[in-house]
Amino acid sequence: MIAGLVLAVVAFVLRGASGSRRVRSKLLTSGLLFATAAVGSALLLYAPLTPTVVEQIHTINPLLLTFGVVNALVVLAINSWRQDRVTEQFPNIVQDTIVIGIFAVAAILFMQDKILATTAVGAVVLGFALQDTLGNLFAGLAIQIEKPFRVGHWVTIAGTDGAVAEVTWRATKLRTKAGNFMIVPNSVVAKETITNYSEPTHETRLEVEVGASYDATPNQVKAVIKDALRDEPLLVRERDPDVLLVDFAASAITYRVRVWTTDFSADMLVRDRVRSLIYYAFRRHGINIPYPIQVQLSELPAAVDATPLVTPATLDAVQILAPLNTEQRERLLQGARSLVYYLGEPIVREGAHGSSMFLLLRGEAIVTLARTSGELARLRDGDVFGETSLLTGEPRNATVTAATECRVLEIGVDAFRRVALADPAIVELVTTAVATRRMELDVHRATKSAASGPSEEPQTFLARVRDFLKL
Repeated sequence: MIAGLVLAVVAFVLRGASGSRRVRSKLLTSGLLFATAAVGSALLLYAPLTPTVVEQIHTINPLLLTFGVVNALVVLAINSWRQDRVTEQFPNIVQDTIVIGIFAVAAILFMQDKILATTAVGAVVLGFALQDTLGNLFAGLAIQIEKPFRVGHWVTIAGTDGAVAEVTWRATKLRTKAGNFMIVPNSVVAKETITNYSEPTHETRLEVEVGASYDATPNQVKAVIKDALRDEPLLVRERDPDVLLVDFAASAITYRVRVWTTDFSADMLVRDRVRSLIYYAFRRHGINIPYPIQVQLSELPAAVDATPLVTPATLDAVQILAPLNTEQRERLLQGARSLVYYLGEPIVREGAHGSSMFLLLRGEAIVTLARTSGELARLRDGDVFGETSLLTGEPRNATVTAATECRVLEIGVDAFRRVALADPAIVELVTTAVATRRMELDVHRATKSAASGPSEEPQTFLARVRDFLKL
């Protein structure tokens, strides 16, 4: 009785001093077992009991004390005293197995032959009755020892993808991409082939197939796809995409695009981004994704063209092109291209080579600088950008990214040079307008970045423009 009371007090004191929920829970169990043993001993001393009850208490009390001591020692030896976490080497199911194993060995030393025989018969009966449960139990123990996956890992089990949420004695709980829990019995997990997407590395390769017209050369198609995916933030930057020609199909050449991502849970989103970026890049470069040859094109309904009509009047709102007359604007538009960019896709990249300017026909775009954070400016319908590269051939001085689907008009240097050769006076007028716009942008940029330098003199800028255009 005294031993039980002392052990109970020690268990409750240690429980109050620990910061680990696992340790506190197990010490509570041990403390209650010690207290129960002490109560049993007190009954033997002070209560009139039958010989059968006395014999049962004499048998049970040592077992209660033994189990309480083993349970307390194991939990104190394995778990962190202060940190509220379970070690990866000894998860809950393994700790419970150790306690039961040590207790079983110790209990045998206290049991008489009659008790052993009764226990053996009961074990056989329970073994048949709980066959499936015991199978799940031992399978769960094997999973925790071998560790084919850990909590938080993305895996495929029984044909379903999910993140491991918990492994218990009976089952493994997965959280699917749909946000639901799937409970898989451990005996099933032990028999299934398991694919772990989080080990040995979090990088996972995804594949997307796309068809391209036979008129486009493989080198061109591969280069366009790789350039379209170059700055996609959902992909691993250290691994370049692979583009493989995999089939000469009936109506198209089939390419397999292999990319790497660290977020397997977003695999559908990654595939969506890759397909969308490829589609828009193909449109800009004139690469067709052919219809299946079974489709009768003559029977298809006529598509509604949502492309904004580009006329010389479209350029009326462009301040830097105000000096041009209607004929000169028509000549400028003859060499222009209408392009479409996907949400989040860079239209121009800071530091990239450029010799054209862009007019935003529809959508919104954001301007950013590598050395600053946040937006430098937001462009909308009718805004222009890239005019400095058009006039001087200098690298782009900022990155412009589509904030929505954007349709832009690209005006190249060749078209502008033809206008300038026909009327050299235009160059000075346009350059003056661009220089004024640059000074306004420099003032705005100076509020965002202390690294902005002094503005260039208009005459110096005009000289560089004439030199680049070879006038």
